Amino acid sequence: MGFAPDYGYFLLFLVFFFLMAETTYSQDYFTSSRATYYGSPDCLGTATGACGFGEYGRTVNDANVAGVSKLYRNGTGCGACYQVRCKVPQLCTDDGVNVVVTDYGEGDKTDFIMSTKAYGRLARPNTAAELFAYGVVDIEYRRIPCQYYGYNLMLEVHESSRFNEYLAIVVLYQGGVNDILAVEIWQEDCKQWIGMRRAYGAVWDLANPPKGAITLRLRVSGSAGQKWVQATNVIPYDWKAGAAYDSTFQLY
Repeated sequence: MGFAPDYGYFLLFLVFFFLMAETTYSQDYFTSSRATYYGSPDCLGTATGACGFGEYGRTVNDANVAGVSKLYRNGTGCGACYQVRCKVPQLCTDDGVNVVVTDYGEGDKTDFIMSTKAYGRLARPNTAAELFAYGVVDIEYRRIPCQYYGYNLMLEVHESSRFNEYLAIVVLYQGGVNDILAVEIWQEDCKQWIGMRRAYGAVWDLANPPKGAITLRLRVSGSAGQKWVQATNVIPYDWKAGAAYDSTFQLY
């Protein structure tokens, strides 16, 4: 026995409505946790972070960066952006601070270990010293889109790469609310895609990479589901370790 047409449309409307409501709710939902900070003489991040970002991981997002524990997700969480706000009303701002994940770290039941600069931005004017005295503070956080105005997605050849023998890349300026789940490289002579290995964090590598200009594709998971994004000839045939190359697109 089938549904009457009008009733069927009504059910479809209800399904669509609840899906939209759930999506909206998930964007606004904050999770309670705790945060602390790591000290550095210049208040920046660390160049030896578990994501493999190097100097980028110290200064990106105006140095408002953080190491995370469970949000690291074996490296998939590298490059994600979060709004973090602390829960000490007399000391903390309403908006908190937006941070980029650049490292892995565990503290005293904390999800975030923030750069000194980012932690200080949780505080209201003239209350930062009091907030730092807490050491660990109750917070709430939510995932937000990363915005890099004026920057496309960049692919940096990691310093450990050796021309024509070993290629490692780092994904930089990862926009939107997206996770990089896989990276593949095109092998022209075999007409096939070869999977790169997630070496650690945001670093992907491959021994004996194809010669010539490098074409990559990234499997991206975001609010719209999963998709492949291709960067054709993004790394030149004469690539150099330490150089960063523009993909010409962004993941918004």
